[in-house]
Amino acid sequence: MNEWIDVSQPLNNKVACWPGDTPFSYRVSWSKEESGSVNVGEITMSVHTGTHIDAPFHFDSEGKKVKDLDVNLYIGESKVVHLHNPSSISVEDLKKIDLAGVTRLLIKTGAWTNRETFPTSIPPVDKGVAEYLEEQGVRLLGLDLPSVDSLDSKELAAHHELAAHSVHILEGLVLDTIEEGDYELAALPLSLAEADGSPVRAVLRKK
Repeated sequence: MNEWIDVSQPLNNKVACWPGDTPFSYRVSWSKEESGSVNVGEITMSVHTGTHIDAPFHFDSEGKKVKDLDVNLYIGESKVVHLHNPSSISVEDLKKIDLAGVTRLLIKTGAWTNRETFPTSIPPVDKGVAEYLEEQGVRLLGLDLPSVDSLDSKELAAHHELAAHSVHILEGLVLDTIEEGDYELAALPLSLAEADGSPVRAVLRKK
């Protein structure tokens, strides 16, 4: 049986975060010397650090929170495809891919190479992609990028359009060494009841 491959960003003090957001930090807040038996760590971070999912509440105050999301979206068969440094992710790009039976689509763009530095630009998801994905039966879109929208966008059109078409968002994947093909995916969000997103430990296994 094929082994699981970790495709999530390591959470350490070098991980890039959105400019102005809470940086990641970890420290031992209660040492073995102090407790007499164990080391206990403390983390501070944004829920959108590294590899993470967006809940609709992230961009819609009336949207679903992490507790409301179906965990089955984040476990199961997936398809990895490569778009080589596209200027955007378009319907035309996706029409070249056989999406028959695909529920979870993971796209490698190669546009974010140094994940210790937040990128200055990324290829956004174009208008119409969400509708096309819904028509094809895709319910989860995963990218090797920190967002589905341009980094300077305030309207977050792709976020809203994907949500309107019941396509959920997985961002910040590490697909550098992952070949195109069919995989099993596990990328469960934490059970953060009131949160607008959650970090995930995303793993793939070749089918």
